[in-house]
Parts: sequence; structure tokens; C-alpha cells
Amino acid sequence: MNGSFNRITDPSFFGRHAVQVAEELVGSMLFFRHFCGIITETEAYRGKDDPASHAYRGITDRNRAMFGPPGYIYVYMIYGMHYCLNIVTEEEGAPSAVLIRGLKLIDLHLKGPGKICKHLGITKHEYGINLLQHEHFYLTQGTNFRRIIKTPRIGISKATDKLWRFVGHE
Repeated sequence: MNGSFNRITDPSFFGRHAVQVAEELVGSMLFFRHFCGIITETEAYRGKDDPASHAYRGITDRNRAMFGPPGYIYVYMIYGMHYCLNIVTEEEGAPSAVLIRGLKLIDLHLKGPGKICKHLGITKHEYGINLLQHEHFYLTQGTNFRRIIKTPRIGISKATDKLWRFVGHE
């Protein structure tokens, strides 16, 4: 890995197609409170054209953030016990988000969205945070893995043919 780190403050970075943003977030740094780590794995989810997406059937209280402006946090709970961190992408009204699946801290590689949220203490209270303007929750870009591998998303039963999972390799 190499590169410099520039904080992402321009909404146009997140205002692009979820698949493009998901791939480019691999290798970026995520800062949350006193934690800092390199994003190692992501998955893209879209709206009406993606049956695996929470937004596939339209807007609900749970997925409302996915329909909002890009660069905001969408947190949801799975299995009644694990939170998952997502970043809203594309233009407002076009529901899509990137799920953060892997994060490498200095001394620990967190693999799985539930493990990331548990270790960092991310809960429903972070739902709706604007990453572009928040003091203690933000992203930087600039680090690049030598290779980013595209694979089908995991843990889903629909739209399993889409290569919308991105994993960084050194």
C-alpha cells in the first residue's frame, strides 16, 4: 500500500454509482472517535434494480437514509444483535449504499460488518451522520492496494451474480 491521505469532503465523491464508490473506498482510511483503520472490503447495494438491497421495495423508516443525500451514514441491525455500517451513495432519491465489510486497524483486522461496528462502538446513534462534515467520523482517500478483487456479494440470497464485493490485496 502507498499514498497520501486526503479527507473526503466533496459530496460528488459519494454522489457516483455505488459500485464505483465501493471499489474506490477499498484502501481508504476510516476515522471514528479514537479509531482509525484502512477499509479492506466493501459491497455495493442499489435500489430498484438490486433485489438484495434494503431499498428494493421502496422507502421505509429503516432504509430512509439510503434515499437521502450521498455521504451520510446508514446503520442497520441484522439478526437482532449486529449493527452494519453503510455509506449512502448516488444522488438523493436514488437509493444506494456501500457496506463496509472489512477494516484493518493497527493491531487487528476486523472481517465482517458486525465485528467492525461492535469493536468501534458504532450503533443506531450514528445513523444519519454526514461524513463530509463530522469532526469525529470521516474518511480519507489516497491509499491503494496493489490489487482489488471483485467477487459476488456474500451473505445474500438474491442478485448473487453481481460482482459488487471488493477486497483489497497487498
